[in-house]
Amino acid sequence: MINTIKKLLGFGPSVNYKELMQQGATIIDVRTKSEFQGGHIRGSLNIPLDTLDANISKLKKDKPVITCCASGMRSASAKNLLRSKGFTDVHNGGAWVSLQNKIN
Repeated sequence: MINTIKKLLGFGPSVNYKELMQQGATIIDVRTKSEFQGGHIRGSLNIPLDTLDANISKLKKDKPVITCCASGMRSASAKNLLRSKGFTDVHNGGAWVSLQNKIN
């Protein structure tokens, strides 16, 4: 049961987020605009989850994508959406504050 929950949330084998950033990863923050304005990772793109499908053309499939949000739930949904649209190198970074610590 725990492994299923981890898989749904995008938690699996350890991901080296610093390395992904060196490879040119794009960080997509899927929180609302007001949440994003309250604090975010420098250089991240704010594409709220409910508008992600309409804005997929802004993203490149040939570069890694890291999704983040407040807790990891919306970013897991974003990861699944992007994978369903043909993105293969997508990672759920979870909470933006935690991800920020992993890339610095």
